[in-house]
Amino acid sequence: MLPLTHKDRSNLSYRIKEKLNSWKRLIFSDRNSRNLFLFLLLNLSFAFVELFYGIWTNSLGLISDSFHMFFDCTGLLAGLAASVITKWKANDKFSYGYVRAEVLAGFVNSLFLLFIAFFILSEGVERLIEPPEVKHERLFVVSVLGLLVNLVGIYAFQHGHGHSHGGGGGHGHSHGGGGGGGGHGHSHGVNNHIDLNNHNHQAINLDGSHSHSHGGGHGHSHGLTDDMSGSNSQIMRGVFLHILADTLGSVGVIISAVLMQIFGWMIADPICSIFIALLIAMSVLGLIKESILILMQRQPSALDRALPQCYQKVTGLAGVYAVQDPHFWTLCSDVYVGAIKLEVSKNVDPKYVVTHARMIFESVGVKQIYIQLDYV
Repeated sequence: MLPLTHKDRSNLSYRIKEKLNSWKRLIFSDRNSRNLFLFLLLNLSFAFVELFYGIWTNSLGLISDSFHMFFDCTGLLAGLAASVITKWKANDKFSYGYVRAEVLAGFVNSLFLLFIAFFILSEGVERLIEPPEVKHERLFVVSVLGLLVNLVGIYAFQHGHGHSHGGGGGHGHSHGGGGGGGGHGHSHGVNNHIDLNNHNHQAINLDGSHSHSHGGGHGHSHGLTDDMSGSNSQIMRGVFLHILADTLGSVGVIISAVLMQIFGWMIADPICSIFIALLIAMSVLGLIKESILILMQRQPSALDRALPQCYQKVTGLAGVYAVQDPHFWTLCSDVYVGAIKLEVSKNVDPKYVVTHARMIFESVGVKQIYIQLDYV
């Protein structure tokens, strides 16, 4: 290989600089990703402080908490990367854009949290059997500082989306959380362009005029992905659970430090750790289950009762005989997509059927629906 010339080097450094600048613009363009980035820096700095103090005081509580914070940083980093990736535009290869990255981030964060919980639990049990001597008098200040760091995170993210984040008492390490994180679903008007894939595969615009042939029902999700760009519910939920977990970890360390100081109960350190581990595991189960169901393409749970009623209404339309091959799935938080085939009579008005069927499904929250008419 030839060595890089000065010009190549300057081009390379320029390209790297440009890439970093574009990432910076993406991160700071959105309130959630900006908060995530700043909290990641704060969390990382404090993790080093906790690790140093934990080794100095021989406290499992602090050492495990610092490791959780490091793991949290990886979780936060995954969340940050996903929040940037979800903003990438749809293209030919990824016709829905990259919004599903938020589901992957939620899943990865869940696994991080379960690993952390297992790590704390095993260490806690070991120390329960053989409680070590802990220099508890040095613990208190650092634990309180850790709690303050996490309260900043809770304020930033809770405040950031103004929803209460269900998910139950997460634990000590900023692993994103609670349920609401912002996945709104308003992509109405997405389907200015609805596919009517009859045997000719012609797309019909809503005004009824025939447009160019599409050969398959995609290419219309660009409006959809634009509409979803702020909807990183699972990312924020994972992040919030991490922070909630960290907060509980700090509270646990403070409680155990007080018990050791007043009563000399060295066993308080591992007991608090075990309790935190169990809380982390319980809090993350909802998020991991939700992520798995979305990745397995399960019909959206929120539509389980509504869809049979929709099928009934659609078959009530003039000229529609039956609904066949219904497929509905969750693209990302609260964004539902579907495809159905309708058996219709030969003399049916296609514009009437498609428009009304679309309205029926949109009324229950399906953002995009592909409708194929099968003439019988």
